[in-house]
Amino acid sequence: MNLGSILETTTLISAGLSVVLILLQQRGASLGAGFGSNGELYTTRRGLDKSLFNATVVFVLIFVLSILGLLLLPE
Repeated sequence: MNLGSILETTTLISAGLSVVLILLQQRGASLGAGFGSNGELYTTRRGLDKSLFNATVVFVLIFVLSILGLLLLPE
């Protein structure tokens, strides 16, 4: 396997996992609550919610870096 195919595989896997992790995250307040006076607008992340958020950030960074690697890789 060459570097290009490794980066392509990494891009596909990180993209899929990022989508799944984004969809798994729960919303604390609905869109309408942002315009009202709901006290849940600013909450801290705890437990599994924080772990999902951190994993999402990691996989999105891996995705972006693998895309940059593919762009900079000579053909």
